[in-house]
Amino acid sequence: MKVITGTAKGKPLKTLEGADIVSPTAQKVKEGIFSSIQFNVPGARVLDLFAGSGQLGIEALSRDASLCVFVDQSREAANTVIENLKYTNLFTKARVITSEATRYLSFCKDEFDIVFIDPPYRKELVDEVMPLVGEIIAEDGIVICETELRKELEECYGALTLAKKYKYGKTLIWRYQINSEAGE
Repeated sequence: MKVITGTAKGKPLKTLEGADIVSPTAQKVKEGIFSSIQFNVPGARVLDLFAGSGQLGIEALSRDASLCVFVDQSREAANTVIENLKYTNLFTKARVITSEATRYLSFCKDEFDIVFIDPPYRKELVDEVMPLVGEIIAEDGIVICETELRKELEECYGALTLAKKYKYGKTLIWRYQINSEAGE
C-alpha cells in the first residue's frame, strides 16, 4: 500500500495485521475515490473515521488537504497512523484520536469538508455514524463510505443524500452530499 500522488507520492505505508482489525482499501479503489474528489481535496478539512492504517487521510494530506483527524478505537491502529504520518512527513497537519466512532462524533465540535467512512466489513457501523456525520459535515462537504458489495445503504441519512455509487470488484463506494444532485 503506497501513497498515490502528492508530497508523499510513492511512500509505502505500514498496514495492520489481521482481517478482524482492519479491511484496507485496495489501491484501485483508493485511486477511484481520489479521482472523483480530486478538486475538493486541496485545503479541505478531512475526517478519516475508522482510520485503520490511515491511508485515506494520508492520501488527502499528501494532496494538500489542510488538516486530517484520524479516529480509530484501536490503540494499535492509532499507533500505526502516527508511524505512517511521521514517515510521510505529514504529522503536523494531523490529529490522531483513539475513540469509538459514535462517541467521537457525539462530542465533535469541528466541521469537515470530506469524511471517509471505512469500517471493518463485518461491522454494521455505517448506519450508526451517518446521522452524526450529517451534523459535522460542511455545507458543500462530501462523505465517502466504503462497504462490501452486498451491503446496501440508505439513499438519505438526514440532510445527507446519495449523490453517486461506484462499484470496484467486491467493493461499493457511496458518495453522499448535503442536498446533492446526482450527476455532480
